[in-house]
Amino acid sequence: MSTQTQEPTEHTRPESAVRAWDIFPVGVRALERLSPSFIRVTFAGESLAHFADNGYDQRFKLIFPAPACGFDKMPTSERWYSELRALPEEEQCGVRTYTVRAVRRELAEVDVDMVIHEAHSADESGPALRWLQEAKVGDEVLLLGPDSRWDGPHGGVDFHAPEGAELLIAGDETAAPAIAAILEDLPVTARGKAFIEVPEAADALELDAPEEVEVVWLAREGAVWGDRLIPAVTEAARTMDFAKREDQFEEVEDEMVWEAPEAAAQSDAYVWIAAETAVVKTLRFTIRKELGLPKESGAFMGYWRNGKPWD
Repeated sequence: MSTQTQEPTEHTRPESAVRAWDIFPVGVRALERLSPSFIRVTFAGESLAHFADNGYDQRFKLIFPAPACGFDKMPTSERWYSELRALPEEEQCGVRTYTVRAVRRELAEVDVDMVIHEAHSADESGPALRWLQEAKVGDEVLLLGPDSRWDGPHGGVDFHAPEGAELLIAGDETAAPAIAAILEDLPVTARGKAFIEVPEAADALELDAPEEVEVVWLAREGAVWGDRLIPAVTEAARTMDFAKREDQFEEVEDEMVWEAPEAAAQSDAYVWIAAETAVVKTLRFTIRKELGLPKESGAFMGYWRNGKPWD
């Protein structure tokens, strides 16, 4: 997943120097297997008393210890990412983006639902998967996320549905935690459909959604990514009342599918889709180009790309 947020300059700062995003040192407090493909990791640490609870699809980064030196050489300047990548490979901390599943500031805890899967090659085994396969209570990581002491916008939230709009929400297992959080935060009057494609039927979780939002779990059961999601979402989209408008549609490369307006225009329909990049690209073409959904009425995000590590 990509992110466009302000990053920290230090692991800790005095109150007067607080920034939108900060690094929060944490440890694993609990691990809970939710289904064959999902594990809930509860992180805890005193600093999480200041982790902002912005709801919806709030992104943050998990930073994993470097093989050779843990966090000892983790850069802390404003150019932390480029400085990190300039280090020898064995001294680089692994960095991956996730969605906040729950924040309990009073307990200084943050829940993160992570996908565990079988990597078919070394290239598909990223730092998060390697860490998760051996994770245990007490393991330490860093969270790079929004600081509640910052009184301005944090960024990292891409769900901006206008009040009263019919909703079409869709994604694969990598987006399931974000969809779950979105559904929980919707007003009780929300209406629409949510489609979640997962590896197998046993991955369907109990979610808290408004009464008029239908949640449909689509089990691949060995099929390729998008095989269930694309036709189901396309059929649902064709029944929606889009404010069809001749706005400019731009083709995008597979690795560049990230169209997420910061605010949605008032409309009768709103679409939020996050999944494998080629799947998102296909659905974006159908919904935006063929069906005429205005650009500001939807978010289309490639969370990962087939053939590359996506954990």
